[in-house]
Amino acid sequence: MPREIVSVQLGQCGNQIGSLFWQRLCAEHGINKDGILEEWATEGGDRKDVFFYQADDEHYIPRAILVDLEPRVINTILSSPYRDLYNPENIFLSKEGGGAGNNWANGYASGERCYEEVMEMIDREAEGSDSLEGFMMMHSIAGGTGSGMGSYLLERLNDKFPKKLLQTYSVFPNQVDGDVVVQPYNSVLTLKRLVNNADSVVVLDNAALQRLSSEGGALSSGQSFDQTNQLVSTVISASTQTLRYPGYMNNDLVGIIASLIPTPRCHFLITSYTPFMSDMIDKASFFCNSPDIIPHLMRDVQARSVRKTTVLDVMRRLLQPKNRMVSAIPSKSSCYISILNIIQGDVDPSDVHQSLLRIRERQLASFIPWGPASIQVALTRKSPYVTASHRLFKRILDQFDRLKRRNAFMDQYRKERMFEHGLEEFDDSRATVEETMNEYKACESPDYISYRCRELATVKALAEPDPRHWTLNVWAQQEFHTGWARGVRMYRVYLRLLFPDTILITQF
Repeated sequence: MPREIVSVQLGQCGNQIGSLFWQRLCAEHGINKDGILEEWATEGGDRKDVFFYQADDEHYIPRAILVDLEPRVINTILSSPYRDLYNPENIFLSKEGGGAGNNWANGYASGERCYEEVMEMIDREAEGSDSLEGFMMMHSIAGGTGSGMGSYLLERLNDKFPKKLLQTYSVFPNQVDGDVVVQPYNSVLTLKRLVNNADSVVVLDNAALQRLSSEGGALSSGQSFDQTNQLVSTVISASTQTLRYPGYMNNDLVGIIASLIPTPRCHFLITSYTPFMSDMIDKASFFCNSPDIIPHLMRDVQARSVRKTTVLDVMRRLLQPKNRMVSAIPSKSSCYISILNIIQGDVDPSDVHQSLLRIRERQLASFIPWGPASIQVALTRKSPYVTASHRLFKRILDQFDRLKRRNAFMDQYRKERMFEHGLEEFDDSRATVEETMNEYKACESPDYISYRCRELATVKALAEPDPRHWTLNVWAQQEFHTGWARGVRMYRVYLRLLFPDTILITQF
């Protein structure tokens, strides 16, 4: 039985990316612009029900919620050839229509005002699912609607659906020439919610996207936002291939996430993509987790006629920093937490095995010193990202601090109810981001297990003074709000290493 995923598209960025994502899914599943299955696509073994449901007349409708505070982008979608694809009851437009003014506080307050209406749409989609696995949010962290309203909805979804997965595709701003002057504030305030409420965050850096677009063969140097959004939608589509075209493993979202995120707080994923060709033939995808910028989801596209692409060549190029979708330079201590390679198409398993041996022999990938070198390979019939994480956070914090020291533009935030009594939320959000940055730094050191256990474990000495008779109580904090058995097991393994003679009791 397929595990359904409901998509929530927020703001200009989220809806532009989402529109192209649904067009691509329709093409891959043989669904036309009106939601009708093409005659030649009726024999496939794909799982359309993960992202689509069938109406009474049997045409397919996306499990998508479209939300924006200003009408331009959604009106463009509703006037496009795909206007009849969406459920009109799942589209929310603010009655004021003025947007959030690139102000996180305004977007957050708007989320409070329209919460009931938007949540009714989400509840309807959740109740219409047979086995809902989670939610997928597409948004930007720099503007007002995607960052502010997205933050509010993340908190509410976490409260209302504590056992469902929350995955976001979050577009990070260009830190050099961003067009929103208060984007450091918006980014830090949003990052706090992504750290505390999301289970997986796929990081899409605008600066890297523009660089890859201008350097690649598929996109010209004068690339537009449409071209960049097309690139992002292709990556999102590729990252869900094993869910829609199942193989022997990684057939649900929790399976993919569990293989990449052994510690729940380190849940930021990054994407790589190579090479860029106009035909966009799907070849391979790559998920990995690394403390040096965050887990990466990598993707490869087959070249036209330049060369014959081998499995080893694909894997090797996906490990190269120049192909990452995050503009951060890895350090000498950079390493991977885990790697998941999703290979699409007709691939000989022996080639995969030989390629993995070559990668290990040549030491093409450095792994964490406190855990095993985890490289997994999933084969799928159809057509995902790698790492340098704390540097991305540091860059955002540096810009945040420069603005905050001058108290620049604070009046824009004091106008909203959330900040009318003080600006403590800024300091709290900054502290959360800094803690996450330090977490990724700690991942690069051999004593990370001890570091994490000191953070999460509370030891209570009972009446017996002998440590061998102590009981170790591990309270499942917010990291475990999804009920991940894997996350709990991982921490029990760590604690067992530190306290071999101690009784472990896990309390939720």
